[in-house]
Amino acid sequence: MYADVLVVGTGIAGLSYAVRLAKKSPDAKIIMISKRDLLESNTKYAQGGIAVVSNFFNDSYEEHVRDTMVASAYTSKEHVVDFVVREGPACVKELIEWGAQFDTKGAALHLGKEGGHSTKRIVHHKDQSGLHIQNALITKARSLDNITFFENHSLVDLITDHHIPHLNKGRCYGAYVISKKDEEIVKITAQLTVLSTGGAGQVYAHTTNPTAATGDGLGAAYRAKVHVENLHFVQFHPTALFPKIDGNTFLISEAIRGAGAILRNHTGEAFMEQYDNRRDLAPRDIVSRAIHTEMKKHSLEHVYLDATQIEKEKLEQEFPTILSNCLKLGIDIAKAYIPVLPAAHYICGGIDVNEHSQSNLTGLYAIGECSHTGLHGANRLASNSLLEALVFAARAAEHSSVTLSNPLLSSDFFEEIPDWKGTENVSNQKTDRIRKLRAALQQIMSLYVGIIKSGESLQKAETELHEIYMATKELYQLNKLTPQLTTLRNLVSVAYLMIKQAQKYPVNKGVYFNEDYV
Repeated sequence: MYADVLVVGTGIAGLSYAVRLAKKSPDAKIIMISKRDLLESNTKYAQGGIAVVSNFFNDSYEEHVRDTMVASAYTSKEHVVDFVVREGPACVKELIEWGAQFDTKGAALHLGKEGGHSTKRIVHHKDQSGLHIQNALITKARSLDNITFFENHSLVDLITDHHIPHLNKGRCYGAYVISKKDEEIVKITAQLTVLSTGGAGQVYAHTTNPTAATGDGLGAAYRAKVHVENLHFVQFHPTALFPKIDGNTFLISEAIRGAGAILRNHTGEAFMEQYDNRRDLAPRDIVSRAIHTEMKKHSLEHVYLDATQIEKEKLEQEFPTILSNCLKLGIDIAKAYIPVLPAAHYICGGIDVNEHSQSNLTGLYAIGECSHTGLHGANRLASNSLLEALVFAARAAEHSSVTLSNPLLSSDFFEEIPDWKGTENVSNQKTDRIRKLRAALQQIMSLYVGIIKSGESLQKAETELHEIYMATKELYQLNKLTPQLTTLRNLVSVAYLMIKQAQKYPVNKGVYFNEDYV
């Protein structure tokens, strides 16, 4: 298949990019690849909303910039923070024009408050903001004739000079993808390729990310020698529900702490005041380490979140999803404490891009969580992720539209790109081995590369990961490529980068904490 633009990933970043580009360049053929169905992405699970300045009586661009810089321990690129904050309101307005609806209070938007923010500025749709945004964008994208969707297809590799003998253009020509249903590898060539593949929380045993968040774009970019930066900055969300529901970790949005919920240990003590004067609304890195410390100090499996002082009506109106999911475990949060613990949530690093979302590989863009824009630095301010996705998707679409108006590679050129070649068979025994290797990798990362690390733990992780790498390499060379093996291959690449970049980072900043440096 051929497209003017191939977009891999259908969360808020990929969809908003495609919608904007489709409207600006109506003659451009856009193909979008979704790993599962269109609705299944990290965006769907974003409860809180979008951090954006909309109330200039109690907020300002300067305050939002300051809060972002403080949360990142002043490691964010301030000029990036500034333009993202200033361009954000127009992007949210555009999102509303495309069909998204956010909660209001009178004529104004109802604003929530989350950790690290100095005032209320979170635009939301109850506690299902991501799901609502995702549905609105899918509806809008489906209405545009020049966007074609392929669901249940996973990224295998980017097509680069490596796949074309004697070529040295230093660019990306599309991607090989694999279908979930028949495990067929499809070649999709494109003038421009956009990675919006989300994060890689599944590299850990406990994560708020869905099962599809396996770092596919990061792994493919790394193998294509694209610059990938700061993967050691992994943000753990302080409050994931304990235990899992149907095998999945459910996120308890910090918006509920913004509404007054309090963290308590096993004795009922509100412990956050011992760690930070912002208490329960300190930035996520501080709250996660505090909970980790309390759990370790008292040998606890979890701590508690107390929402009993919040009015039942407010809980029902603003947090219906949290209320209903806790009831599945027999917990009425209006009367009882919620058991919580930290879980891997968001990667602050990714594919290094410029202000137009371009990577160092010509023809390749990256947007959303898989990208490293400089906005988050060493720690992401709550609800800045959807804001970043919207702003950089808009910038990438503008740049792509201009690029497509210039002379492009000829159609004859793309016919020279070979189809994927590989072995044909894989046994059920090999499939079982892939599952075991993935579980072992997750255990290694959780034990040795978690909230608190050390030089010794990182070395153990590297040594044990190497064994998984060698086993994965053998499977890849001798067996037919399957979606499961593709996923394992990407997880190994991401885990390796996380470990090596952590070993080279010399200080404790933001979410990165090495006990050797205390």
